[in-house]
Amino acid sequence: MARYTGPKAKICRRFGENIFGAAKYDKILSKRKYPAGQHGRNLRRKHSDYAIHLREKQKMRNTYCLMEKQFKNYFLKADKMAGVTGDNLLIMLERRLDNTVYRLGFATTRMQARQFVNHGHFTVNGKKVDIPSYLLKDGDIIEVRPKSRGMVMLKEAIESTETTTPYTWLNVDKENMRGQFVNIPTASEIPNTVDLRLIVEFYSK
Repeated sequence: MARYTGPKAKICRRFGENIFGAAKYDKILSKRKYPAGQHGRNLRRKHSDYAIHLREKQKMRNTYCLMEKQFKNYFLKADKMAGVTGDNLLIMLERRLDNTVYRLGFATTRMQARQFVNHGHFTVNGKKVDIPSYLLKDGDIIEVRPKSRGMVMLKEAIESTETTTPYTWLNVDKENMRGQFVNIPTASEIPNTVDLRLIVEFYSK
C-alpha cells in the first residue's frame, strides 16, 4: 500500500501543530513553529480561497496518514450517507483500526499503528485483522495477538502512552493488552482542529 515516506516534521511546521502525535515533533515546533524554507519565518502571503480549502483538506488527510485517492474515496462514501457529510467523514476515519490502535495507546503514532496492524499483531473479536482501514463497530474487542505480546517496539509504545484512554467511546486494559471500541462516536466527541465545512466545499467545487 502506498504511504508517505517524506519528512514529517516539515508537514507539522507547515500546519503549525503536531498532527502526527510523536513527542519529537512537539520539540521541533517549540523551536520552529513556522513553515520550512528560506522565507518560512517571514512569510506573509495572503492565501486564496482555494489555498485555504486545500490546506484544511491536506491537514486532515495527513493527520490520518492517508494518500489522496484513499481520502477522496472516504469523502465520496461520506457524501452518500445520511447526515452531515463532514461529520460522516470524520467518524469513518476515526473508526479505522489503525487509528483506534493509536487512540488506545498501543502505538505512539498512527503510522506506527498502521505498521503493527499490517504485520498482523492485532485481533478483532478474536480474529486476526491485518487491514488498517478495517472499520470497527460497536462493542468490537481489539487485542494484541499472544505471539506479539513480547515484541519490544509494541511493549515500549504501550509503556510510553497513558494507561487509560480519555476517549469516551473506548475502553483500554493495558495490562492485558486489549481494548474495546464501545460505540461509534459522534463528531462532537472526536478531537479535531480541522474545519470540516471547508473540506466539503473543496470537493464540491
